[in-house]
Amino acid sequence: MPRAKRGFKARRRRNRILKAASGFRGKRNSCHAVANEAVQHAWMHMYRSRKVRKRDFRSLWIQRINAAARGVGFSYSKLMGMLTKSGVELNRKMLAEIAISAPVAFKQIASA
Repeated sequence: MPRAKRGFKARRRRNRILKAASGFRGKRNSCHAVANEAVQHAWMHMYRSRKVRKRDFRSLWIQRINAAARGVGFSYSKLMGMLTKSGVELNRKMLAEIAISAPVAFKQIASA
């Protein structure tokens, strides 16, 4: 009796992993056992980095707003407190964009 091989489904599963590992260096893109571990790590880093990216961008926007606010004569926290009290509902991304692209408009927003 011939030995039982895994057949189509297992090959499809292995090929899916190898396709995800294409572009990796060395044995990591051709050997299923090594590629599987590399792909699992890559997916873990991708998942984590999607969250880290959001933190990084928020931090960048805050730094940009702070720099622009100090040019106007406020600290970041004082400016954000004043904007909240006055009912300005611009998020940090838009405030940072305005601070870079239209400093005059940012000055008007800050003085409001």
